[in-house]
Amino acid sequence: FFTNFSDKADSYILDSPYPWLKDMNGEDRGKYLARILNACAKFIESGSIMNADTGLDYIAHIASPYGDAMQRVATYISEGLACQVLKNLHGVPKAINLSKTMSTSEEQFVKRSFFNLYPFLKVSYEITSHAIAEAMEGEKLIHIIDLSASDGHQWTYLMQRLKESQKKTPSLKITGIHEKKEILDQVDTQLRVEAENLKFHIQFNAIVSTLENLDLRELPIMKGEPLAISSVLQLHTLLAADVTTVGSTSSPAESMHQRTFAEILGKQKTNPSSNSSLLQLPLYASSTKILHFLNDLWKLQPRVMVITEQESNVNGSSLTERVDKALDFYGALFNCLESTVSTTPIERIIMERTLLGEEIKNIVACDGDERKERHEKLETWIPRIELAGFCKGHISHHGKMQATKQLHGYGKGYKVFQENNCLFVCWNDKPLFSVSTWTV
Repeated sequence: FFTNFSDKADSYILDSPYPWLKDMNGEDRGKYLARILNACAKFIESGSIMNADTGLDYIAHIASPYGDAMQRVATYISEGLACQVLKNLHGVPKAINLSKTMSTSEEQFVKRSFFNLYPFLKVSYEITSHAIAEAMEGEKLIHIIDLSASDGHQWTYLMQRLKESQKKTPSLKITGIHEKKEILDQVDTQLRVEAENLKFHIQFNAIVSTLENLDLRELPIMKGEPLAISSVLQLHTLLAADVTTVGSTSSPAESMHQRTFAEILGKQKTNPSSNSSLLQLPLYASSTKILHFLNDLWKLQPRVMVITEQESNVNGSSLTERVDKALDFYGALFNCLESTVSTTPIERIIMERTLLGEEIKNIVACDGDERKERHEKLETWIPRIELAGFCKGHISHHGKMQATKQLHGYGKGYKVFQENNCLFVCWNDKPLFSVSTWTV
C-alpha cells in the first residue's frame, strides 16, 4: 500500500514517516503530496477506507495552512477527502462545520480580500465597463441586470468610463440579484455613495433570489430599455440544478449527462427565436436548467452580456478527477499569492481558509445538488451560450489595454491574452479566469 505513495517508503520504518517526510525539499514535497492525494481519492472511490485513512494521516504530517502553496492547497483537499470518508455519517460532518458558517460581514470581508489580493475581478470589471459603455454609446438610460450583485464598487468602473466617453452622462438603472437581502442593501448604499460622488442619477432594484429560482419574466424591465447583463462567477452554480433535473446525484452519472450535453451543444445549432427550438434537442439536454436560463436571458434581447468564469474544469466524472483538477487550478491560485504577497499576512490566510478553502472542500466533499462549485472551461460554455441564441461579442483593443493596466503592482507572473474575442487572465501562461462578451 505505502509504495503507492512513495518509492522511499521501503527504505524507512513505515510506522514512523517523520524522518523522510520532514526532510523533503519544496518540489519533492509537492510531488509527493499530489501522489498521496490522488491515491487517497482512488481508495475512497474503491471503498478502501482504511488505506485512505492512512494516506490522510501521512498528509497531516506535511500539509499546513501556513506552508507553501502546495502545503496549503493540500490542507483543504485533504479536509474534503476526510468529509468524503465521513459522508455516510450525516451528523458528524455537520457537527464539524457548525462553527464554519460565515456571517454576512465575514463573507463580504473575504470577498473584498479576494478582490484586493488578486487582479482577476479588477480585469473583469474593467472589461465589463468598457463593453457596456461601447454598446450603450449615446443612450440616455442604461439598464443593467447584475446576476451577481455583491459588490457595488463594480459599477464605479462603469460610471468612470461613461464620464470619460460620453458628453452627457446617462442615468443608470441596476437590477441586482442576490439571495441575501442584507448584501443587496449594502450594494444599494455603495452605489448611492459612488453615484453621488460622480454626479450620476442611479436607481437600484434589489431582487432577493438565487439564480436557480429567479424568474426573469418578473424583472422590472421596461419595453425598449437598452439592456446589459453581467455575470461574475455565477453561471456555474446553475449546473448543480441540472443534477436534480436529470434525477441523479452520483458523480459518474452527473458527468455522463454533462459531457453528453456538451457534445450535443457543439454539434447542434438550432434557431432560438422559435419558442419550440429547445424542444428539438433530446429530452435530457432540453431539460437542463442552464440552457433554459441562458435562452431566457437571450429573450430579454440585451445589447451586450458579459460573463466571467473560472477557467478550470472541476466538474468531472470522478472524485479522483476532481481532486486532480482542483489541485491544478487552486495550486496555481495559491502560488500566485506565494509570489506576490508576503509570507503570512493575516488577510491572505483568512481569505484562503474561508473562501478558496471552502470552495475546494465543496468540490471534493460534496455530490449532487450540494456541490455548487462546478467550474467548467470557456470551451464548454461557448457552445451552450451560442445554442441559447447569443453571438460572441468583441473586446476592444482599448478595453484590453485598460484591463492589462489592472495587473500593475501584482508581480510579473500575471498576464492577459486574447483568443477568439475572449480574454483570459493568466498566471505564468496558465489561464485562470475568462471574460467573454455576447450579443444577440
